[in-house]
Amino acid sequence: MPEPQAYLNGTFVPAAQAVLLPSDGGFVQGVTVAEQLRTFGGKLFRLEAHLERLFHSLAIVEVDPEPSAEELATAANELVARNHPLLSQGDDLGLAMFVTPGAYAPMTARGLARPTVCLHTFPLRFDLWADKFRRGQALATTDVEQVSTRCWPPELKCRSRMHYYLADRQAAARFPGSRALMLDEDGFITEATSANLVIYKEKQGLLVPAAEKILPGISMAVLIELADDLGIACAESDLTPLDLVEASEAFLTSTSVCMLPVTRFNGQPIGGGAVGKTYERLLAAWNELVGLDVAAQAERFATR
Repeated sequence: MPEPQAYLNGTFVPAAQAVLLPSDGGFVQGVTVAEQLRTFGGKLFRLEAHLERLFHSLAIVEVDPEPSAEELATAANELVARNHPLLSQGDDLGLAMFVTPGAYAPMTARGLARPTVCLHTFPLRFDLWADKFRRGQALATTDVEQVSTRCWPPELKCRSRMHYYLADRQAAARFPGSRALMLDEDGFITEATSANLVIYKEKQGLLVPAAEKILPGISMAVLIELADDLGIACAESDLTPLDLVEASEAFLTSTSVCMLPVTRFNGQPIGGGAVGKTYERLLAAWNELVGLDVAAQAERFATR
């Protein structure tokens, strides 16, 4: 039976052989710039936008991956072409791409360190969110703050996410089933762990945190495009937890799930505590855009 492949430093190898040394800077210092994509019907979604964000992040940390964006796009499409046929019909892949500075100098022999570039795929874990299209996701605030913009700029997408891990553990302990909602040092909403938050108020439309305070989510941008097509207004604002409490509806957007409704916050219902009509309209528009029913697909393959 064919094995899944991975792309490591310019070469396609069996995924099990895509091995990094423990002296790699991505492990030792956590210096890893990353992007995650998914396929719809076996085709990568918004690849160009993800690569643009990847190379912007690489410029911030001053790492030159050597392969160009065009070369990585070719590699990503080739990897999906090799691995997608290994899935059942109707299933889809996630694709992760990451770049590190390469060998950490104090742990390696003297020499020129070259960046590590890796692409790998995985069957999407639909079981982690399939029921949330109908039931919604719960969020909770915690004592863990979002990383200050004085540490690194919010538009840098990296894997230094210990704060997400700690916040999610605390949120789940306070309100079982909840994910953490990250606030900044001034108490304003930034994002949920690994997802953007969008609030809907009937008199104002969609409200999102100020762009300079968050990672510019590609899925959130898609949602805003769909809302514009439907005539739903969208504006940026400094949002507080009270804004979420008072919202008619709220949504999370991220690559794998596309969009999920948020139905509870700190143990209390948002709106009526059920999936709202605006969410249903936007999800229907998303389904039309990608050519499949994302909720039905998740339910079908949740027990893969």
